[in-house]
Amino acid sequence: MGNAFIAKEVSKIINDKSIEYPRNIALACSWIIANFKGINIKIFDVGESSSLCDYNIIATATNVTQARAIIHEMTSNLRDNKQNIMSLEGTSDAEWILLDIADVIVHLFQETPRDVFDLDTLWKDYPQITIPEEYYFSTPQTEVTKEDSTNNYF
Repeated sequence: MGNAFIAKEVSKIINDKSIEYPRNIALACSWIIANFKGINIKIFDVGESSSLCDYNIIATATNVTQARAIIHEMTSNLRDNKQNIMSLEGTSDAEWILLDIADVIVHLFQETPRDVFDLDTLWKDYPQITIPEEYYFSTPQTEVTKEDSTNNYF
């Protein structure tokens, strides 16, 4: 997946007039996480009771390298789309990376710390935003070949 494709897709989500701010930012972040194969992605709408943000995103990266790549791509694309990064914490060990984008906060965990801190239970009573299925593992049409669509691996 090339940087131009990622930038185009993220920009399309952020600039989609049918998605209001800051939901567009939360969805753009979840698109990046999903396309970098992050797992167990949840977006919680906490705007009614939180003065810190409107949306909390929780996701899991399966290793440190993946976590850092996701956050790097996210910060780069958000800045390119004129979004302010308020704070970025936890990249040194990447067990729990917190990215504060003002109205959206991203919590990217490794599996064990996610279980230990259990933010999923903390926010279980808040509404979750549905992440569109097409956000997961997008592929530019130019990269899809006939062989890709006809292989039966099972």
